[in-house]
Amino acid sequence: MNKYKKLLSNTLIFAIGTFSSKLLVFFLTRLYTAVLTQEEYGIVDMIQQSGNLLLPLVTLGITNAVVRFGLDRGVKKSHVFTTGLLSIGAGFLLLMLCSPLLGLFDFLSGHVYLLCFFVLTSSLRSLCAQFVRAKGAVRLFALDGIISTLTTILFNILFLVVFRMGVFGYIFSMICSDILSVMFLFVMSNLHRYIRFRGLDRNIAKSMLLFSIPLIPNTILWWITNMSDRYIINYQLGASFTGAYAAAYKIPSLVMLVSGIFMDAWQISAITEQKARDRFYTKVVNIYSMLLFVLASGVIMMTRVIPLVLFDKSYYDAWRYIPLPVVSIVFTCLVNFLGSIYMVEKRSVRSLLTAALSAVINVVLNLWWIPLYGVNGAAAATLVCFVVVFVVRLVDTRKFVRIKWQYFRLILNFAVLMTQCYCVLQEVPFWILYEILLFALMVLVNGRGLVIGLKRVLRKNSAG
Repeated sequence: MNKYKKLLSNTLIFAIGTFSSKLLVFFLTRLYTAVLTQEEYGIVDMIQQSGNLLLPLVTLGITNAVVRFGLDRGVKKSHVFTTGLLSIGAGFLLLMLCSPLLGLFDFLSGHVYLLCFFVLTSSLRSLCAQFVRAKGAVRLFALDGIISTLTTILFNILFLVVFRMGVFGYIFSMICSDILSVMFLFVMSNLHRYIRFRGLDRNIAKSMLLFSIPLIPNTILWWITNMSDRYIINYQLGASFTGAYAAAYKIPSLVMLVSGIFMDAWQISAITEQKARDRFYTKVVNIYSMLLFVLASGVIMMTRVIPLVLFDKSYYDAWRYIPLPVVSIVFTCLVNFLGSIYMVEKRSVRSLLTAALSAVINVVLNLWWIPLYGVNGAAAATLVCFVVVFVVRLVDTRKFVRIKWQYFRLILNFAVLMTQCYCVLQEVPFWILYEILLFALMVLVNGRGLVIGLKRVLRKNSAG
């Protein structure tokens, strides 16, 4: 199997396990907006995002190293998994010692220990899932995604609909689902065989920590870029606006969902396939970017329709916060793709510096634009910072891989998306017609290239 077919095969496997499962969770937005008020949904989102901030600190960023070192054939898998477990255990003990400080935040009042156990179970599930993926058991990884989603749905219905447990029920359902996922992976992949505290190779553990620790501030900085707007919105506009923005962001996450499936497969190919890298990366990223732009254009065109299906009517006005985040998600995906080059080259510091640039731009623009333009000020700030970081990484990564970007198409696609945003947000006369025409233009510009590109990379005689 050549490297293109291997990438496509892994992508399809991850799609079966991830897209079907995540799509089901996506449609739970209707349930969440029906049983939770905008203020409750805002609090839930703040707790969940706080957990995401704590995850890299508690895990010492070790899950990144688990994937990178787990794919190295010369490294024993037991050293990798045991190092991961020890890192998470030490981090959780430190979190519990610091837990009284978390109670100082109003939105965490009464939920501190719930947050701590959410962080623990999430980190353990992430460790087990990423280790299984690094072992090459992509089908098991995908199956776990499906089972995890089904259990999340069942626990959501139980805790939110049957027992009406509100904010607590939402977070507790994820904790229970993560616990079952960890148990499932331990049994199916015999993970206990990879726990070897005695004889642990300290050099491997040290190398993993040296790789992962610089990624802790990197992850935190990306979290700041993606989530600081919600904290500023919560502080300046109130929890109800945060809830509306969080609900609206579920729509752009459709684009991120497709990207995430591809990136799971791409990380494996990027690390294991080293021949003719320039051509390999060029073919893949051009197809990937065209797909992203077409998908984003379709989502923006349906901005006023999708909320009718997915949101409770009390949340419908949140449609105004959808278009700009869709565009920013596209550039987030492209930034992540370029970030895979840093991962392959083990250039954590370069990843850190670009993440720092992104965080600074985002926070400054959020503080400036949210008071002036409200929630869409935050969306615009995120878009600007990701476009800037994309350009910076595009230039910087040429030192390692010389990707031949289709610049004219890239700029034209961006212009079409921004025009779509203007038409729907300003509600210009006949905006629906303009949206349809612009989407047709997007398909026309990219459709043929997508088909030709896929045919080329799937030829039997493609260079491997």
